Amino acid sequence: MTLPIGTTAPDFEAETTEGKIKFHDWIGNSWALLFSHPKDFTPVCTTELGALAKLKPEFDKRGVKLMGLSVDPVDRHSKWSEDIKETQGAAPNYPMIGDTDFNVSKLYGMLPAAISGDPLSRTAADNQTVRNVFIIGPDKKIKLVLVYPMTTGRNFQEILRVIDSLQLTAKHRVATPADWSQGDDVIIAGSVSNDEAKTIYPQGWKEPKPYIRIVPQPK
Repeated sequence: MTLPIGTTAPDFEAETTEGKIKFHDWIGNSWALLFSHPKDFTPVCTTELGALAKLKPEFDKRGVKLMGLSVDPVDRHSKWSEDIKETQGAAPNYPMIGDTDFNVSKLYGMLPAAISGDPLSRTAADNQTVRNVFIIGPDKKIKLVLVYPMTTGRNFQEILRVIDSLQLTAKHRVATPADWSQGDDVIIAGSVSNDEAKTIYPQGWKEPKPYIRIVPQPK
């Protein structure tokens, strides 16, 4: 079962394409995006890894570290990286975990605890549940979980939009409405009383209903 939002992201040690890491130490005071793949040398994941490499500057601007994962070994990740650069125009510029003992996949509820054996003997279909995105805050809590089927490539612009919302609402007592994007109006959080809201927003707010209080995005 996938870990629920608000729980502490399991810590782990793992081999990656950039050396051994301890996950919580690697995150440090940053945000982190952990995204997983069923198998190396698969077509949809190849496009995703290239797309994320091109977008890395956008994640850097937001203080978000990137970490990929596949159950295949690190040396295969390195070979796959060459194909990604050739076909997508950019190779992964972030670490990729070689989860050959399935430890991380199990800790994060992506594979059953009973799974064992040689990862290279498993097919992408065997690992089809290893297709998740976890966004983790500096407090090491899971802020968002997305689960994708193998046939649907991930929309990283949407993931950036969600990170913008998460970081805004972590700093200010607001919520973001449907289809919100950076700069749009926001909603005063329900936990804020009207008396508090008058102090925070002395200019007032739009109120189509008493439970919907709309203000400009805080700076």
